[in-house]
Amino acid sequence: MPVSPSISPPLRASREGVPRVNPDTPPHPSGTARPEANGAETGKAPALLLAEPDEKLAARAMARFAAAGVPVIACQDGAEALLQVGARHPGAVLLGAPLPVVGAAEVTRLVGRLHPVPVIVAAGPDGAEEATAALAAGAVAYVARPYRTEEILPLLTGLTRGDGSAGMLVVGDIELDPAGFHVHVRGRSLQLPVREFMLLRYLMEHANRLVSRSELTQALWGTDNLESNTLTVHIRRVRNRLREGAGSCCTIDAIRGMGYRLECRSSCHPGSQTRAPGPAPTR
Repeated sequence: MPVSPSISPPLRASREGVPRVNPDTPPHPSGTARPEANGAETGKAPALLLAEPDEKLAARAMARFAAAGVPVIACQDGAEALLQVGARHPGAVLLGAPLPVVGAAEVTRLVGRLHPVPVIVAAGPDGAEEATAALAAGAVAYVARPYRTEEILPLLTGLTRGDGSAGMLVVGDIELDPAGFHVHVRGRSLQLPVREFMLLRYLMEHANRLVSRSELTQALWGTDNLESNTLTVHIRRVRNRLREGAGSCCTIDAIRGMGYRLECRSSCHPGSQTRAPGPAPTR
């Protein structure tokens, strides 16, 4: 499993509530971003961007993340969240739904297209419909709001390394850069939506091992209660992108009733495990 992030000193809430970051603030000549008025250093990319319209909820959540050692910045609407993602390059984004100005689903879609980082959506009963739409748009997990850090911290550990130093993964002819969200097959770039990227990353981290459906849904969606066809659809999309779109020698085998396994033909590179012949996977 991924190593926990290397944590820099967290940003703290000001007396007024949620700290703000101005993306237009000019950097110091050294290239490090200028500290904000509350004294927090903003030169390093934060581990988490929190978009939460309720300032009291945001302040409480930030205090809990700070106690856990997670660097976090906060904003109050979807439009500002998009600006901050582009300006600050956080390791992950946490959206509170319902989200004003630009909704959680549209923010998720645009983040996935313009600045691919994992998006987690949080909602209570009043934001359930918007959170479901965000999941369909590519959010990787749906958590409760008000926020429970014990529920969110394991997801952050699995999704990102805050210091951007996650090592390159190489399996067969697939190269995946967890920090930069890049995938190359035979040296050619392969564009994947965020959720499919996370699925491929997890399978590469457990290459040649059977991974159960429940393990995948818990690791990538944060729940075991996932619509049965959702994982099947995402597996099929990644498999097709690898095999038909990129001509990879690796494939995702479906083991009926048990789970999935990423394997590569021996011709991928010297020393690879030889894969026994068999029928092409159908699911």
